[in-house]
Order: sequence, then C-alpha cells, then structure tokens
Amino acid sequence: MNSILSKNDISRIVDRIVYGIVEKCIPPKEIAFIGLRTRGEHIANRIKKKVEDITSLQIPSGIMDITLYRDDLNKLESNPVVKETLINFDIHNKIIILVDDVLNTGRTIRAALDQIMDFGRPKSVKLVVLIDRGGRELPIQADFTGKKIDPVSENKKIEVRLIEIDNDEGVFLS
Repeated sequence: MNSILSKNDISRIVDRIVYGIVEKCIPPKEIAFIGLRTRGEHIANRIKKKVEDITSLQIPSGIMDITLYRDDLNKLESNPVVKETLINFDIHNKIIILVDDVLNTGRTIRAALDQIMDFGRPKSVKLVVLIDRGGRELPIQADFTGKKIDPVSENKKIEVRLIEIDNDEGVFLS
C-alpha cells in the first residue's frame, strides 16, 4: 500500500480548501455544507468548523446518503444498507458546499445532485473533494480539490482513512 497523503497533508489541504471557500463563496452567510456519507461527512465537518471560526457565523450542515439515487442500484447487493440523510435546513438560495472524499467517475456526485434537488433549489452547488483520481464518465469536476492524482486504473483502490472512523489518518493507494 502506497501512501498518497499523510495526516499532516490532509490537515494542510483542509486549511487550503477553507480559505478558498471563504474567498470565493460570498456572502458566507449563504453557505451550507452537505457531506456525503461516510467520509465526506467528516471532511465537511472539519471544513465547516474552520469556516465558522474564520467568519464567526453558524453555518448549517447536513449529511447525505445517496444509495437510493445511484444509477447502478440494481447491481448492488440485494439489500443495500441505506443510512440516514439529515438535511434540517432550507437549501433554497443557499450556496451548497457538497463534500466527498474521492471523485472518480462522477456518478456519486450526479446522484447527490439529484437528491439535493429533491430538497429544493439552491443558489449554487460547489463541490469539494479530498482526492480527484480521474476516470470521469460524466462531465463533473470539483470546485475545490485537495489533491489530483494521475488517473488510477480501475483495479487500484484509493483508501481514505479518517481518525473519526478509522482510528488512523491518511490516503493510500492499494
């Protein structure tokens, strides 16, 4: 297993993304975060807390499980585990900062956009990803990217580990 990012690298990337969001998402009072389960929610929480510290604002946030919005649902196991989606704020006219750990084909983000529209019409949606591994099948790109890596073959896996759920931290290629 090759290390792509260390714990310190992830921390620096989160800081860089935070300042990019504060700089580009004006006015910051219109921002709301939605993290994609599972690791996107934790990355979103880290970014949100730092944006709140900088702006002195309370920023709404939510968690989204896109399982039922996937276009390959019929290919998943017969009883996929669907976790709760929690969006307890009005997304209308908000700048939604959608956060995921790895961007690959774009299909997860397409599913997330479909689900967001079921909650209302945001002013805009900005995408944050920790890793962009290439391999896009849909015309989707991140507005804020932690690290772009050369397209990785489909038989390789990018593994993001976060201390909140993995008791370890880093990004690895296996």
